[in-house]
This record gives sequence, C-alpha cells and structure tokens, in this order.
Amino acid sequence: MRRLVIAALLCLIPAVAQADTRWTLVKTYPHDPKAFTEGLLWADGGLYESTGLNGVSDIRQVRLKDGKVLRRTTLDRQYFGEGIVNWGDKIVSLTWRHRLGFVWNRKDFKQTGTFRYEGEGWALTQDGKQIIMSDGTAQLRFLDPDTLAEKRRVTVTWNGQPVDRLNELEYVKGEVLANIWYENRIARIDPATGAVIDWIDLSPLAAKAQVNDHDAVLNGIAYDAAKDRLFVTGKFWPQLFEIKLQR
Repeated sequence: MRRLVIAALLCLIPAVAQADTRWTLVKTYPHDPKAFTEGLLWADGGLYESTGLNGVSDIRQVRLKDGKVLRRTTLDRQYFGEGIVNWGDKIVSLTWRHRLGFVWNRKDFKQTGTFRYEGEGWALTQDGKQIIMSDGTAQLRFLDPDTLAEKRRVTVTWNGQPVDRLNELEYVKGEVLANIWYENRIARIDPATGAVIDWIDLSPLAAKAQVNDHDAVLNGIAYDAAKDRLFVTGKFWPQLFEIKLQR
C-alpha cells in the first residue's frame, strides 16, 4: 500500500523540463568584430543587423558570405539602438531607454515613422500575426503590427520560476527563441504560456569566438525559414555561426 501511495504522489509532481537541446555547427561566417549586435534577422534572402552604443548605433544589411555591410543607416547620437524586426516592407526598431521606436523602409532605410512604449526596449521578432517584444525583464509583450500598440503580455518561466533578462528574440517553428543577457544559453519559449520548453547551450560557440570583452556576450538570432537555417552571433564577435537544432 505504501508503494501505491508514493507512486500516486509522484504522479502529481510536475515533470521537470529537459536540460538542453542538442545542436550541431553547420558553418562559420565572418562577422564585423566592431558590431555591438542588438538585433539580427533574415528577410527575403538577406541578413539585417542592428547595433547599439550611443553615437555608433545603426541598422545595416549584411552580406552573409563575407560579413560585408552592404548599406546602413545611423541613429542620432543620443540613441542607443536595440532590436529590429521586419514587417512587410518595413523594419521596426527599438531604442534602449528613450521609450522610442522607429519605423524604416526596408528598401532604402528611410525613416517613415516613430512610436512610443513604456519601459526599456530590448528586442523584437514576429510570428506573422503580431510583433513580439522583450524589455529586459521576464515578460514578452505582444504588439499590434500596424499600430505597434501593446495588446498583451506573458511572463516567461522555467519550471515555474520567472526567467529575467530576456534579450534578442527570434520566432522559429512556433517557438520564441530568446538570448538571456550575460548567459551562453538560448531559451526555447512557448509563446502561448511563456513556459521555457528547453535550453540551447551555446557555450562552445562563445569559447570559439575568443572575445575577452566583458560585454561581448551571445546576442543575435536569425532564422532563414526558406532554407531552415538558424544563425547566431554575439556582440563584438568576429564570427556568425549557422547551427542545426536536433529537436
């Protein structure tokens, strides 16, 4: 009888999520070692990147094979640039603490609008229906893609505990992938509930980057859905890596 009671109690304990999603390195590409990467995205066959730091923040289109910057637009010196996302023929970008975002024409990088939000701006992605934003906390915000007004929020948790410092985001196959600031892990998040499904430990890539700057952390995720390619990099990293997840 005691064994039956213990077995019944064990069935009531929530299952602990997996530890790590396995991955393999597919290819390594050059990356601008002076780029303080804040956002990374793949759209219509091209790689786009946003960089931070006051006075040098920009949005750029980058050639994948050699890391060459094909074109860029620079933010005013007062702004610390943060994440970007594509929506139609536009790029939407954030600033860190100015509570101000910008809308750009993706074809020529001309600014076409601005929008406001509360708190800090860290990163953006989209799922085809809404834009998803991080602000450095454990929350993800969901924005109307046309008005950029906030519609709802979800708190990201790992086994019931909030996961703070959510940074750069990417939507991949129904999940939100999120860098965690100052960690070499990416969280795989269920956007409906905020629960972390699993972790992707990229410590080997951080070591391979061989950058000693304290701020040169893993940050930057882009997904090429057409070819099922996932790209990752970091601030000041001289390489951009293509990896394959083993789900």
